[in-house]
Amino acid sequence: MEKTFQYVDYLWDEAKAAELGDDQVALFLYRSNILGADLRITNYGGGNTSCKTIEKDPLTNEDVEVMWVKGSGGDIGTLTRKGIAGLYTERLRNLKNVYGGLEDEDRMVGLFNHCIYDLDSKAPSIDTPLHGLLPFKHIDHLHPDALIAVAAAKDSEKVTKEIWGDTMGWVPWQRPGFDLGLQLERCLEENPGIRGIVLGSHGLFTWGDTSYDCYVNSLEVIEMASDYIEKKIKENGEVFGGQKLKSLPAEERKEKAAELMPLLRGLASSENQMIGHFTDSDTVLQYINSNDLERLAPMGTSCPDHFLRTKIQPLILTLDPSDDVTDTEATLKKLEPSFEQYREEYRQYYENHKHANSPAMRDPNPVIIIYPGVGMFSFAKNKQTTRVASEFYVNAINVMRGAEAITEYTSLPRQEAFDIEYWLLEEAKLQRMPAEKPLSRKVAIVTGAAGGIGKAIADKLVAEGANVVLTDISQENLDKALSTYKRDEAAIALCDVTKEESIEKAYKEANLAFGGVDIVVHSAGLAISKSLPDTSLKDWELLQNVLVKGQFLMAQKGVEIMRKQGLGGDIVNIASKNGLVSGPNNVGYGTAKAAQQHMTRLLAAELGSDHIRVNTVNPDGVIVGSKIWEGDWAEGRAKAHGIKVEDLPAHYAKRNLLNEIILPEDIANGVFACVGVLDKSTGNTINVDGGMANAFVR
Repeated sequence: MEKTFQYVDYLWDEAKAAELGDDQVALFLYRSNILGADLRITNYGGGNTSCKTIEKDPLTNEDVEVMWVKGSGGDIGTLTRKGIAGLYTERLRNLKNVYGGLEDEDRMVGLFNHCIYDLDSKAPSIDTPLHGLLPFKHIDHLHPDALIAVAAAKDSEKVTKEIWGDTMGWVPWQRPGFDLGLQLERCLEENPGIRGIVLGSHGLFTWGDTSYDCYVNSLEVIEMASDYIEKKIKENGEVFGGQKLKSLPAEERKEKAAELMPLLRGLASSENQMIGHFTDSDTVLQYINSNDLERLAPMGTSCPDHFLRTKIQPLILTLDPSDDVTDTEATLKKLEPSFEQYREEYRQYYENHKHANSPAMRDPNPVIIIYPGVGMFSFAKNKQTTRVASEFYVNAINVMRGAEAITEYTSLPRQEAFDIEYWLLEEAKLQRMPAEKPLSRKVAIVTGAAGGIGKAIADKLVAEGANVVLTDISQENLDKALSTYKRDEAAIALCDVTKEESIEKAYKEANLAFGGVDIVVHSAGLAISKSLPDTSLKDWELLQNVLVKGQFLMAQKGVEIMRKQGLGGDIVNIASKNGLVSGPNNVGYGTAKAAQQHMTRLLAAELGSDHIRVNTVNPDGVIVGSKIWEGDWAEGRAKAHGIKVEDLPAHYAKRNLLNEIILPEDIANGVFACVGVLDKSTGNTINVDGGMANAFVR
């Protein structure tokens, strides 16, 4: 019978579990995934889960107990067999014989590798002994908002007793590691029969004989804490000391955030370029508009998983919700002192708490930025990281809300926080991260990106690490294109490049999605092949509007954002060989393409001082995969060359010097060369045509 809970979601599917049979590892992974699906239970990368099974020792052929546990850096919501570690349980427990105390924690992590059973294991995490020293078959270590609220509340041990009586244990704050595992083991010995343990300022441990029992036990414990908190909130009658100010209406919040984000991004990128995220959820607004914001925010977060991603505390902007942020110079004058103060305070935090062997100070800029009345911004190295940081701070808000309702919120002492943030093992984990891709930390906007050359360009930019906003005039095609990317890689914006207001809206979408824009690629286009007498004024104006006016407006609005950011940028215009070569029946298209090319040179000359590079990529004969060739253009070009439409691919391949068929992917490579390789080139034309001597730029 399906269980129901008021505050957490019951997601166990009996049919799905039955398919897994008695495969305990598969059931443990299934439990992990459904627990990780609820951000109130644990956020991305937070918490860990495990199970223990009996396996054959490959050396002795004897039955041995093996513990399977989430590996270092994994995420239980997406955990697979490849992301877990398999260790001999007995060997892990025997490490107690060589443990030398708190000063020996780092060495112990290296010894976990001597306990490996499964040679395909992921690197074991620092939490491995917390699971291994407990005897239960299935264990969950989670960071539910409600439980951390209990763990971070003043008199947490007393509150734990009040909620669960003698059924739950409690241990005080201790940095994760072998000693904490010993404390959990001791707590269980002193309190036999308990169903779980609350970790002070940290989280929750729960267990069960089966994966299902463990899952239900976790949910029931979380539900009891959630129910207790909500009753306390009702008794108190207000949250965070009540509301100090009102939020702007939703649309005004979005408008103000879109206008402000490039400025914030530029300031937050003083050392390393960052990608942005914005949220104005009800949870966020209740906190940032409250009377208690200025008291609680500087205290910092409690759970290590929170502040490792959000920094110890946020930056609160001194802007009023009614301030006009469209005046860039005036707004910067208001913002810059706050950022400099934050950086200086972070430097002091580092200097006051560092050890002789501490890693070098990291980027001192804020990750979380709060604008009362408007919303919350976050900035980090990529979209996933900044979104997750935002989600973690929402978890921290929920924790503060609950702890304040229970008794009073308490945070970790600054030294403890520093020792986690600058732990050598944490630094080693950062050093193991894969190298960033060439366009990592860059945001691109591509017109005409729902298909053909534009989609190929977007694909290439994403593959090289950029976040891309795809624009097009077809919502259906945009939705289809977006479905080909992973979460956090891309966003879409409906955009008619002939209309200024439509372009402005697309850029606002880019700002809200990623914080700004670094690369503008104007790929939207069409082709009309007609002789002079056959070219109508409508044909002429359509070509000029889409190709030339669209390019002008995209550059104008894009440069405005780039200048706000102060990070330089790239503009790449997709023109054509036809802008250089005088061919028959091509007066409208060829003239528009020539205008695109010369506009590129003019903008390169104007924007160099802003470190904005402007270049042209000239395709020719891109028939396969190009939407232009689906219409009358193909017939027009076939007629101009005196051949059949079906003979066009072979005709265009044979006429270039390399005898190559030109594909959309080839044009995308040309764009990447401009933005990812040729970082000291501007005003250039790159022909991607297989070599057309009459199109050589002289």
